[in-house]
Amino acid sequence: MKPELIVLRFGELTLKGRNRSRFENSVLNQVKRALRPLGRINYHKEFGRIIVDLNGIEYDRAAEPLKKIFGLSSFSPVFTCSLDTELLKTMAVKVMRTISPAPATFKVNVRRANKSFPYDSQEMNRMLGGEVLRAFPGLKVDVHKPDTELRIELREERALLYSQVEQGAGGFPYGTNGKAPLMLSGGIDSPVAGYLAMRQGLELEAVHFHSYPFTSERSQQKVRDLLARLSTYAGPIKLHMVPFTEVQTKIHEVYRDNLLITLLRRSMMRITEKLAEARGAGAIVTGESLGQVASQTLPSMHAIGSAVHLPLIRPLVCMEKQEIIRIAGSIGTYELSILPYEDCCTLFLPPSPSTNPNLKVLHGIEAHMPWLEEALDEAVRKTETLVVNGRVPAQDELSGFF
Repeated sequence: MKPELIVLRFGELTLKGRNRSRFENSVLNQVKRALRPLGRINYHKEFGRIIVDLNGIEYDRAAEPLKKIFGLSSFSPVFTCSLDTELLKTMAVKVMRTISPAPATFKVNVRRANKSFPYDSQEMNRMLGGEVLRAFPGLKVDVHKPDTELRIELREERALLYSQVEQGAGGFPYGTNGKAPLMLSGGIDSPVAGYLAMRQGLELEAVHFHSYPFTSERSQQKVRDLLARLSTYAGPIKLHMVPFTEVQTKIHEVYRDNLLITLLRRSMMRITEKLAEARGAGAIVTGESLGQVASQTLPSMHAIGSAVHLPLIRPLVCMEKQEIIRIAGSIGTYELSILPYEDCCTLFLPPSPSTNPNLKVLHGIEAHMPWLEEALDEAVRKTETLVVNGRVPAQDELSGFF
């Protein structure tokens, strides 16, 4: 016996206020995009839910992509039958037989949407519950905390039966809370920050800084692979590859002391803001986590963040490293992130990076770099953009940013 439908449930936050319809339509569009490769599927939107008619498609094939759609709190495989009481009894037992492992306790929860049905909800609860108990002698009823809840909806033309509840990705529908660039390195943290930002409804475009030929093509490939994993949750994502070699070497020629990393990161922030403003983005997402490295102490984050005017979103700022690693593993980015390819932040690293940079001193150093703003603009002009869509893009997909 195979499920015929899937019931998709929206998260509670998407149902509040005047934005409900916009959120629901966004989720529906993303569900259609995710399931389109499977074949012809029909959809029906209800208050707080979407009913998916599988048209014979295997449930498991649809369930995997549904788990990655933000804005869905949960979903269930659904069996159907006519409104005949004897058929309902038979189907209730069949649905219970599909549950693995077999539960020790259960309850029946009937909702009678069809008011012309001859029995009310409580009568049906007793009738169907009794039939299940006769079929499973060792099973017991627990109306408070059952192992399984058999849910039955009595509708105008048919009954819907289901018990399994799959957890969805939750959060807000992707793209409903604005756009922001993600400063994407090849490390563990920034992909997780991107995932959490997308989960809150932000549409992302990634920005990566490379220092070719000091950094290899493999390190750039690693970033494309990481973004490909993230794109499985959102569809195509743009990746802006910023050539940072010239800016980096020029700054290093002028200054080589303990504030070098802070100066470089301030320049990265400025370039990212320029790209963000050109793309109509309203914030910048980073993978910073308080205290993890020298550039992520509170004074360092203030000194680096003050280089830009756009709001900075730091989803990981108060998270422990083990929690970040756990999320990275669950979204499939951890194994890629730990590949030992260098990035531009490891070049020219001073022996003792400052953990308490003085903003006035930084401004003074930058004042002796009259060429800096033009160098940042030139890096923006030379930035190349590609679209990542669940796979590693070919080199000929690169295109100019402007």
